[in-house]
Amino acid sequence: MTKLQQLVQTIQSEIVKTELPDIRVGDLVRIGVSIQEGNKQRVQPFEGTVIAKHQAGVNTTVTVRKTLQGVGVERVFPVYAPCIANVQILRRAQVSRSKLYYLRNRTGKATRLKEKFETLPNVWVNQK
Repeated sequence: MTKLQQLVQTIQSEIVKTELPDIRVGDLVRIGVSIQEGNKQRVQPFEGTVIAKHQAGVNTTVTVRKTLQGVGVERVFPVYAPCIANVQILRRAQVSRSKLYYLRNRTGKATRLKEKFETLPNVWVNQK
């Protein structure tokens, strides 16, 4: 392994948060995103269903979808970004796909997923 690869690996190991909850496709999550407005900083929650997860080490992302006033809104969150203040898993669903893109074509009750009853982890809060 070259020195550059070792340097990248050490930096990535510092960034990776080990105490993150296990976010799975089909979960209903509430992600708190830190937003800077002028000189104030606040946390804005984004609640929706995880429809995709891209596993790439430090660059892992989750795509969260919600319907707002009849319009589907999707947002891609880098899991290890410092702007993610907290992650709360509200409900788990029983799914048989790794990507739930078919939910984009459905509205109303057709978007419901079968709930999986299990104990959920507590809220994860970013310790800076």
